[in-house]
Amino acid sequence: GTNIISGAVVPSSNAIGLHFYPIWEAASLDEWLYNGGPYQLVIFHFLIGVACYLGREWELSFRLGMRPWICVAFSAPLAAATAVFLIYPIGQGSFSDGMPLGISGTFNFMIVFQAEHNILMHPFHMLGVAGVFGGSLFSAMHGSLVTSSLVRETTETESQNY
Repeated sequence: GTNIISGAVVPSSNAIGLHFYPIWEAASLDEWLYNGGPYQLVIFHFLIGVACYLGREWELSFRLGMRPWICVAFSAPLAAATAVFLIYPIGQGSFSDGMPLGISGTFNFMIVFQAEHNILMHPFHMLGVAGVFGGSLFSAMHGSLVTSSLVRETTETESQNY
């Protein structure tokens, strides 16, 4: 049966390949649903929405006179989503190789991707993981340093722990 673990939007059929498959190209709604038409609809709208949100972040930071580093940081998840949902299927020659949208489908995609491409031993993947973990470590150290320096000077009549 279908539950929250096994439910998914599955990628397009291998027969569709890299072709754009809008609903009006199918002979019927059932054919469109069977061949994975909703996958392309959801993925393309998701990528457009995330890219527009990135532009919105840049515009807000620009209008508020801020530097664009939040937008730059958000570009990494956009690049990762674009790589998994668009670049990888194009490189493989079919949208059927894209990552399914769901819990079980995502885990299956990760296992198959590791089995076919051995991504965990790739030097750039290792550098990326070290960069993410190192960045989180440095962010935690920076936050603790800033927090520990927020000390208010007390007078002789006040308690130091007040």
